[in-house]
Amino acid sequence: MSFTETYTLQPREPLDFALSCQVFSDGTPTVRAYLNGEFSQVLQINGDLVLAKVVDSGSTKKPCLTITLKSNKSLTAKTQQTAQETLNYIFNLNFDLTAFYCEVQKDPIMHKITQQLCGFKFPTTPTAFEGLVDAIVEQQISIKVARTIEERLAQRFGNKLEINNETYSAFPTAQNIAEASISDIRACGLSQRKAEYIYNVAQHILSGKLDLEAMKTNPHPESVIKVLDEFKGIGPWTAELTLLRGMQRWDVLPADDFGIKRVISTYYYGGKSIKTSEAQETAKTWGKWQGLAAFYLILAEAKNILV
Repeated sequence: MSFTETYTLQPREPLDFALSCQVFSDGTPTVRAYLNGEFSQVLQINGDLVLAKVVDSGSTKKPCLTITLKSNKSLTAKTQQTAQETLNYIFNLNFDLTAFYCEVQKDPIMHKITQQLCGFKFPTTPTAFEGLVDAIVEQQISIKVARTIEERLAQRFGNKLEINNETYSAFPTAQNIAEASISDIRACGLSQRKAEYIYNVAQHILSGKLDLEAMKTNPHPESVIKVLDEFKGIGPWTAELTLLRGMQRWDVLPADDFGIKRVISTYYYGGKSIKTSEAQETAKTWGKWQGLAAFYLILAEAKNILV
């Protein structure tokens, strides 16, 4: 037996939901995907699993999302509310892009890009742990390969939800990972060292030595980076990416990232090789929105936007 609830939600404008979901367009439907105009993902809500499906039924200037929640347990009002809060967090639905757009008006290139990508809100991982695991997985490999490995982690270790004879997998929790073996984690396509890093992070979370969720409220990203850097396998790049994608810290720029330096070079330096310091200098124009602006550049490149 399955239980279903459907409702509509009016997020803060502007929101281009299709653009915001583009990163999931190659995903696996039983894990997380955006296919045929529908986003789907299993959410871990108060110890239960809920399959969320989201369809855009509005426009960029007047966004409206139709949300369908499915579970094999009764969907209480609290479960529905928490599911909505989780989706709000993933897609930054309450985030006002206006301040960012106003800030970058003084940068002609970024201003033109934001005009063409108006309403793009880069998704956040539901938990900082997922953001950190993703960052470790993505160290020195392509995003495409990394996404495949991340899906394997979910399918092998994540909690399972069965709806209408279909099995869906949530991203593994720290508890899930800590109960696995390093060899099993490695079997998902990871190196020995990366498997050890992920396993050790999970152990530190369970022991209370590392509280990633509490770090979200720390107003000083440099102190978070310093703390994370103390753990084996987490250098500045991994910590910065975790802050950006797992904690909604749009002021953090992983300037040493090859892809970020490439897109900054493409749009600001004519495609020539640039130093990390040059990327950082260019990003100063974007104020406290450096990380978010970098994602706009990445999407602009993917969509072959010319300025």
